[in-house]
Amino acid sequence: MPVLVDTCGWIEWLTDGPLAERYRPYFVDAAALLVPTCLQFELYEWAKRERGEAVALEAVALTEQAQVVPLTTAIALHAADLALQHRLSFADALIFATASQLKATLVTSDDHFAGLPGVVHFERR
Repeated sequence: MPVLVDTCGWIEWLTDGPLAERYRPYFVDAAALLVPTCLQFELYEWAKRERGEAVALEAVALTEQAQVVPLTTAIALHAADLALQHRLSFADALIFATASQLKATLVTSDDHFAGLPGVVHFERR
């Protein structure tokens, strides 16, 4: 079954954050891991701001080992519907729509996704 780990999960895993162990199993099989291009944007932006360009490029290189999913019209329109339905931000709607379109489990600790169908949500402590 495909899995899409949200940006917060990538950050937890890459920085060995408090929830890193919860996310770690989802990174074992890169072939089953989906990465929307908007997630690459978010991860690169965060890493460059917090750790510098070299680390940001390394983080994006790791995402390239998974299945990168480009933004399509179908995903964009589905994301717009989901944004309206669930009051999601642009990036969150694109990530949720990508998981939904590709029948993937979305794994996250972002509270915006808590309780949505197809989501595994880890509570932040």
